[in-house]
Amino acid sequence: MAEVTPTPDKDAQDNKVFAILAYFGILFLVPLFAAKESPFARYHANQGAILFILEIIACIVAFILAFVPFGWIIGYLLYLAIAVLAILGILNAVKGEKKELPLIGQFKIIK
Repeated sequence: MAEVTPTPDKDAQDNKVFAILAYFGILFLVPLFAAKESPFARYHANQGAILFILEIIACIVAFILAFVPFGWIIGYLLYLAIAVLAILGILNAVKGEKKELPLIGQFKIIK
């Protein structure tokens, strides 16, 4: 029997939870394994993976800046920026949209 390709709206509706999970750190892996065939889930997994890499970089930068006077402020601002990007991604997933995150959305690491 031939595989049926889901319509974009049905795909988004069926895989919304997986797309939301993609924005919670390492959980970006969940949609890659649980919804492999979903373009919607893979799109948000890509956005989540980029955000996760950014989180790791921010953690390293914040650690280094912790030893600089008032460097901790920059660390908190980095974490705040990441939280805002994650919230934007979650809102896009909830609305069923494939909308790029500001600044980092144009990068593709997951096809």
